Amino acid sequence: MTHQDKLQSAMGLADYYEPSPGGETAFSVVAPLVKFGPGSLAEIGTDAKTMGMRRVAVFTDATVAKLEPLALVLESLRKAGIDTGVYAETEIEPTDRSFLAGTAFAAEGRFDGFISVGGGSVMDTCKAANLYTTYPNDLLAYVNAPIGRAEPIPGPLKPHIACPTTFGTASECTGIAIFDLLEMKAKTGIASINLKPNLGILDPNNLKTLPKNVMAANGFDVFSHAIESITARPFTRRPAPSGSSKRPLSQGANPYSDVGCLEAIRRVGTNLVDAVNRPQNHHYESLMFASLLAGIGFGNAGCHVPHGMSYAVAGLVKDYQPAGWPIDHPMVPHGISVIVNSPAVFRFCASACPERHMAAADAMGADIRGASLADAGRLLADRVIEMMRQTDMPNGLSGVGYTAADLKALTDGAFPQKRVIDNAPREISWEDLHGMFEDALSYW
Repeated sequence: MTHQDKLQSAMGLADYYEPSPGGETAFSVVAPLVKFGPGSLAEIGTDAKTMGMRRVAVFTDATVAKLEPLALVLESLRKAGIDTGVYAETEIEPTDRSFLAGTAFAAEGRFDGFISVGGGSVMDTCKAANLYTTYPNDLLAYVNAPIGRAEPIPGPLKPHIACPTTFGTASECTGIAIFDLLEMKAKTGIASINLKPNLGILDPNNLKTLPKNVMAANGFDVFSHAIESITARPFTRRPAPSGSSKRPLSQGANPYSDVGCLEAIRRVGTNLVDAVNRPQNHHYESLMFASLLAGIGFGNAGCHVPHGMSYAVAGLVKDYQPAGWPIDHPMVPHGISVIVNSPAVFRFCASACPERHMAAADAMGADIRGASLADAGRLLADRVIEMMRQTDMPNGLSGVGYTAADLKALTDGAFPQKRVIDNAPREISWEDLHGMFEDALSYW
């Protein structure tokens, strides 16, 4: 029996999901409504009309605005008789400034529906614009604590159809919107089931124009979502809520998320290197489907330390300007800001759930013959590092411009991200986090 088989055969409420005193005893399944397949984007006019949309805000960015996916969307909406207003000013890796600008556009246009056509930055900006025009408030009202006040979103938003043109963030599947808070130089976000788009349209044809580095970063983001979901703190170790409405969006690892996330890891391990270096149509379909599986998974389980660390890596960027992104300012793209930390996290966290790290290493394509569970973190880290090198990813934190002198600032920036840090399979102290940043400085 393989490690994957062993993991899948133990997905009942036993072993990893052993009940704990005062712990949670139930998990919720919140599945997104999605449409998947080549050519599916052309049906969006009918979809929007079915949802009752008559005047739609179409969010995109300056690059996608010139590409076929947006043209397809606008033509389909025109044929359906739907009025549109296009917002193409979305910032890549959005900020509080750009969230507010998108909200101002939406408020002025008085739209009854929203459509996002682009990557995670576009989808998240559209979510925020929908939220703050439906339930106006100051920006930090709905933002995750401790940075924001984490006030609950009062109710449903206007209908939103999300159309990804990348495949990393899976924002079309989740109730999460991430942005940079410029004053604090920190990434944070908003998390609520009410932010989840009403429909996600995943058309693999949209991926054909992705540059190599963007393809690689997207693939590693998918992997990170999946591995963090299956190795997150089990839902049974989270304190039981006072009522069902208090159950958080990110519940911790659970049997439902496990199934799709393990398959997502397998698809990334099988397809990503070739998709970056020798792409064919089946790579696009398989990786976009992996993103869907991982998006459903982390939308219910949540991420943990690699994402918590990534927020500081992106927020404190110095002068790194990645190839393949249409920007004129320093930026660490999200998938890169996550994967530069991941091997260090696996080495540290594997002892808490070695079977799960070993199953992930096996699914990712590592040679685990003769290995013991004590080797799980190292094997998974080594396989990820091998794939990073094959896809020309940066060599850890040093590859995106950080040095040992930055370790304290990175740790201070990441440690407050309790929503994700506390979802780790073991307790993480400030010193532990500092050690992982140190280990992530370089890998080869």
